[in-house]
Amino acid sequence: MSDALDAYVATALDAPVAGHVRAIAERLATAGVAAILFYGSNLRTGSTDGVLDFYVLTAGPPERGLWPRVGYREITVDGQTLRAKIATMRLTTFAQAAGGTLADTTIWTRFVQPAALVWVADGATRATVVTAVAAASVTAARFAAALGPERGTAADYWRALFRQTYAAELRVEKPGREEQILVHGAGRYEALLPLAWEAAGIAFTQKGGDYVPVLSDRPAIGAAWRRRRRMGKPLNLVRLIRAAWTFEGAGEYGAWKVERHTGIAVPMTPWRRRHPILAAPGVFWRIWRARR
Repeated sequence: MSDALDAYVATALDAPVAGHVRAIAERLATAGVAAILFYGSNLRTGSTDGVLDFYVLTAGPPERGLWPRVGYREITVDGQTLRAKIATMRLTTFAQAAGGTLADTTIWTRFVQPAALVWVADGATRATVVTAVAAASVTAARFAAALGPERGTAADYWRALFRQTYAAELRVEKPGREEQILVHGAGRYEALLPLAWEAAGIAFTQKGGDYVPVLSDRPAIGAAWRRRRRMGKPLNLVRLIRAAWTFEGAGEYGAWKVERHTGIAVPMTPWRRRHPILAAPGVFWRIWRARR
């Protein structure tokens, strides 16, 4: 890594967030938690409406098997019910994934985008998180250089990267999601690309507003990307299947989504809470009857 990139990332992770977001982070910071990252559209807008997205990074050795664990909680802060989707994984695994040493693309794709470090155990852990998020930027920028044009603007390289990574995953977003990302963070991505390329050891020239990266290992990067692209959808499908049975708070999350999108309230019975998948047909029947 480079000092310049680390400094840029450290400043970005100090992004201001709503007080209610920090209050939720304090409640999530139970024993064994090393750091908590807040990300997503609510970070950009400052709103606490909808579902707030958190990554809870815990202490310990890298996980075996699939990660992260995902859950949903409704938390009351100052009389307001806030909704949080919480992904939990080990900080060591997060750092490996951010550095591109694993087949997964989701961590470095997500955390090259804006995030805020809303809780951290100590200064040493903060430094570890900064290094990991900087590594995510380097990994993303390296693939952007290979997937983008031979010459183009910073936006051209990030656009190519996000288009390819979203296509490699099972995503529900409509095509063009990459444009929304770039519109809301144009200055960030313009500044980040040369810093990340320098940290990656990628030489480049700048001609006007265009960049021309010099990639001696373009074939190797291309081959590495093709391996990740082939594994992207199968890996995400396995995670979705696992989440269907292990998603903590799935019943409450589903009931909230149904009411938000249909206006039909679904009472949360103990059975529905324990068996959200088995309860789903009955919920769909309830919606169908209410709409007749």
